[in-house]
Amino acid sequence: MPSVLLLPNALSEMFAQISTTGEITVADRYGLMAAILAERMTEEEMRCLDRLLYALCRGRLKVVDTLSTVIG
Repeated sequence: MPSVLLLPNALSEMFAQISTTGEITVADRYGLMAAILAERMTEEEMRCLDRLLYALCRGRLKVVDTLSTVIG
């Protein structure tokens, strides 16, 4: 099985973008999946993931079918 490698700081950058836009895109979902499968998350990364999942469950984030969100 191929190993999944997440780029350094990718989760914190994703967290900032999702928090700003209020939307989780297709690319974000794949990034979150890669973070979970990597199984080498730091405590800070796990907290970011927990906060995103909590916001999603509470309806504070919208799941969209666009590939990515470009912040202008």
